Amino acid sequence: MFTGIIEEVGRASRIADKNGSRRISISCSRLAKELKKGDSIAVSGVCLTAIDFTPSSFTADLAEETWRRTSFSRIRKDALVNLELPMRADGRFGGHIVQGHVDGIGKFLALDKIQGAQDFWLRIEIPPGLARYVISKGSLSIEGISLTVAKIEGATVTAAIIPHTLEMTNLASLKPGDPMNLEVDMIAKYVEKMMQGDSRTSSITLERLVREGF
Repeated sequence: MFTGIIEEVGRASRIADKNGSRRISISCSRLAKELKKGDSIAVSGVCLTAIDFTPSSFTADLAEETWRRTSFSRIRKDALVNLELPMRADGRFGGHIVQGHVDGIGKFLALDKIQGAQDFWLRIEIPPGLARYVISKGSLSIEGISLTVAKIEGATVTAAIIPHTLEMTNLASLKPGDPMNLEVDMIAKYVEKMMQGDSRTSSITLERLVREGF
């Protein structure tokens, strides 16, 4: 499990495709030193397994499902990627629950400075099928970053970006039209499934969720 708090920005140094088997190599100066074979790491919001590594890089295999459902099939060499190691059991929960399971691909629209402030407005376009899970003031993982939705209008989502987030992530490197990995709030999907089940069970379960603070 991840929290959406980015620890380092890495660089996609290579994507190899050999007989339908794909492998991505990521250069990074700090987190690679903490990895051992089989460890999980989130790469721009995608949970991958490190299989080979050096003191300054690691390599992970890309399953066909990962290739199809994420931005990796469109990523270019030397693209910047957001990196996060899994949350430690004794760690502080700084963001929101992020599984590293991408729900869809969004499109970067703009990153505009807010007039009279140091912050920025990030605007992205999300797939229509994900809009029902996204609410104002709710959580959304964008490129692995835990962000709060400021506004949603149709398929356009806006989030406020503080200077620290801009400095510590890959957002400043993106261009209009670039794909972005999205993961919606897991709790919203569970609630939807409960509502589609037996009405009596769903009602009891929802009451319990509200009572327990979800």
